[in-house]
Amino acid sequence: MSKQFTRRGVLKTGAAVSAGLAMPTIFTSSASAYMNEPKGATVTLGFNVPQSGPYADEGADELRAYKLAVEHLNGGGDGGMMKTFSSKALKGNGILGKKVAYVTGDTQTKSDAARASAKSMIEKDGAVMITGGSSSGVAIAVQGLCQEAGVIFMAGLTHSNDTTGKDKKANGFRHFFNGQMSASALAPVLEKNYGKDRKAYHLTADYTWGWTQQKSIAAATEAMGWQTVKNVLTPLATTDFSSYIAPVLNSGADVLVLNHYGGNMINSLTSAVQFGLRDKQVNGKNFEIVVPLYSRLMARGAGKNVKGIFGSTNWHWSLSDEGSKAFVKSFGEKYGFPPSQAAHTCYCQTLLYADAVERAGTFNPCGVAEALEGFKFDGLGNGPVEYRKEDHQCFKDVIVVKGKEKPTSQFDVLEVVEVTPRAQVEYPVDHPMFAGGNLGKCNSGA
Repeated sequence: MSKQFTRRGVLKTGAAVSAGLAMPTIFTSSASAYMNEPKGATVTLGFNVPQSGPYADEGADELRAYKLAVEHLNGGGDGGMMKTFSSKALKGNGILGKKVAYVTGDTQTKSDAARASAKSMIEKDGAVMITGGSSSGVAIAVQGLCQEAGVIFMAGLTHSNDTTGKDKKANGFRHFFNGQMSASALAPVLEKNYGKDRKAYHLTADYTWGWTQQKSIAAATEAMGWQTVKNVLTPLATTDFSSYIAPVLNSGADVLVLNHYGGNMINSLTSAVQFGLRDKQVNGKNFEIVVPLYSRLMARGAGKNVKGIFGSTNWHWSLSDEGSKAFVKSFGEKYGFPPSQAAHTCYCQTLLYADAVERAGTFNPCGVAEALEGFKFDGLGNGPVEYRKEDHQCFKDVIVVKGKEKPTSQFDVLEVVEVTPRAQVEYPVDHPMFAGGNLGKCNSGA
């Protein structure tokens, strides 16, 4: 049975649209000046997250953050990072005086399902902005749909270079960092700890994120002297990685790079530890494992297996800046545990959209896009940040972490080892890793 949600977030069943099928992207516009111009006392946002599939844990935390952001925008709670945000356009009275409502959908970590869900929220529920996703394949698919429809897409957790590279769109904006930024932050730390003479074996999720993450980390490590022995692609639906781990033992590699995320990373790392890789010496060196993209949710799921393993993250709840502390307090008081990086970026994206509407004085997506392009801000937990005009990528400091040797709780599993300054991870718009694509022009849906 198919599902859709009413404007108040109440689930209805028996709707004609099946979330599991790719739907034709034919959008019709009314006589309004732009798609889904809010006419009444409310404005509807669409939260499209993985509520099932390998990234469901991330999706659950994203949804918690979205609901908290709506509460704060409507004047409830303690206001969270609205109090620390450098922009003071948000007043806690909704957006442009309209109360914020929302609808939700399940991307299932599948591009077709995500597009169908987003399409339903735009056409049936009147969503003026879509946000969410924990898979870059999903994010790119939904970003393309939002460009066609004429609504803003505020990407959730998406780390592929392609999201703001060859697949960038004028209606899409990304707060999260990307594979190239992870590689730029991680490589010096790996060189310092493991040396220049290393042989790396990569296991890589077989979709856009995995491909671009692996390409970036391989290039950065090879530049410092490492050799890439082999790169093996693994399907996103894989749960048993033993057949992929076994060949590593006889490959001559002394480092395993797991370009996996969510449940995939938990399962592949667990398998690697069970095969005894971390207890071996190869080429006269201790065998090491690297996880280029980390999250606290993944680290908690992998348990003691993450101890001492380096990776990068977009944000971590232990940061001591005022914005981070405010968000951790709000989220923790509401849900009883600290937020993940997925929760953080989704909360930020909601506030950034609302703020842009207020500064633009309109929900027209092209006015909103203009307000976001080149926007510089602070107070949202990552230090000074800029939404670069040319590709709609946020640039900020990047966090390098490693699994904590002596965690004090199930949430205290990662420690920050370095905050890499923005200047070290920033790259030119025409960087080869981001070649191709055209931002194009904003579509208002008119």
